[in-house]
Amino acid sequence: MNVRPLRTEADYDWALAEIEPYFAAIPEQGTPEADRMEVLAELIARYEDRHHPIAATSAIKIEE
Repeated sequence: MNVRPLRTEADYDWALAEIEPYFAAIPEQGTPEADRMEVLAELIARYEDRHHPIAATSAIKIEE
């Protein structure tokens, strides 16, 4: 499957570059490509949660 843990910004950049082509042509569910896309997406999301969290104050404000 050729994926690895994302420990550094370089790893994160690598994962973003690896997943990008899948958005141009979404792989069919159940294929190895779809599995790889799912794993990359999970790794990216976890890395972002740990290293690029969105603060509650950054949320969209609803006007009353």
